[in-house]
Amino acid sequence: MEIFQKEKLCIKRFLSRKEMGQYAAIETGAAIKELLKEKDIIRMIFAAAPSQNEFLEALSADKTIDFSRIIAFHMDEYVGLAADAPQGFGNFLKQRLFSKCPFKEIHYLDIEAKDAEKECERYTKLLNQHPIDIVCMGIGENTHIAFNDPGVADFNDPKTVKIVTLDLVCRQQQVNDGCFKHIDDVPTTAITLTVPCLFNGKQIFCMVPAKTKTDAVYTTLSKEISDMYPATILKNHPRAIMYVDADSGARLGEVPGLKNV
Repeated sequence: MEIFQKEKLCIKRFLSRKEMGQYAAIETGAAIKELLKEKDIIRMIFAAAPSQNEFLEALSADKTIDFSRIIAFHMDEYVGLAADAPQGFGNFLKQRLFSKCPFKEIHYLDIEAKDAEKECERYTKLLNQHPIDIVCMGIGENTHIAFNDPGVADFNDPKTVKIVTLDLVCRQQQVNDGCFKHIDDVPTTAITLTVPCLFNGKQIFCMVPAKTKTDAVYTTLSKEISDMYPATILKNHPRAIMYVDADSGARLGEVPGLKNV
C-alpha cells in the first residue's frame, strides 16, 4: 500500500482491486466499531455499483461488526424500472449486503414511486432525522458522486434528495459496467442524494478501482474544487479516504502537489 495526500483527502493505492476492497472494508469496520463505542445506533449511506463489489463482499463477511445497530440508506435510484430489475440500486445492495447482514433498519428509495417528488420528500425526512455517520461511496467516470453529474451537482444545494437527468457519460458508464446492454436501455432520470447530503457524512470511505476510473481519479485530484468536477469536493472533507488500485491510480504520479505520506 502507498499513501498520498491531496489537500485534506487521503488516498491509498493498492496493487490489486481485491486488496483495495478488503482493506477499505477493514478500515470502515474499524470506524463502525469506534462509533458504536460512543453511540447506540449509527447511520450509514452505501453506494451501489460494480466498483463496490470487493468492498461490500469483505464488509458483509465481517462477523465482528454489530450490524443490528446500523441504520442503512442508499444514495441513488433510477426512476421507472421494475421493482425486481437487477439494475435497481436497492436490489444491488440487497443482494450484496442488506440481505446478508442483520441491519437495524434499511431504508430503500422506491424504484416504482409514482410521484418522484414525493419520494424525494419522504427520503429527505428519513435522512434528516439524525446526522449521517459514515458514507461509503465511489466516483463516476465523469467524476459524479451519486447521480450528481457535472452540470447537475451543486455544492450548495438546498435539497437533500432530488430528481436529476443523467448525462450521456453517466449513462454510458452503466453500459461499460455491464449493467445494461445498450445506452438506450439506461433510464434518463434518477433520484439522488445531493452533494451536501453526502459531504455532511462525518466520515467518507470512497472506493474507486479499475482502468475506467483512471482519468476520473486524476481529474478529481488535479482540478480545482468545482461542481463541474463533483468528486473534487472530497478534497475539502476533513475525514475522507479514497481507495484506488493500480489501474485507477495509474496517473497519481502526474497529479500536481500530491504528497507521498
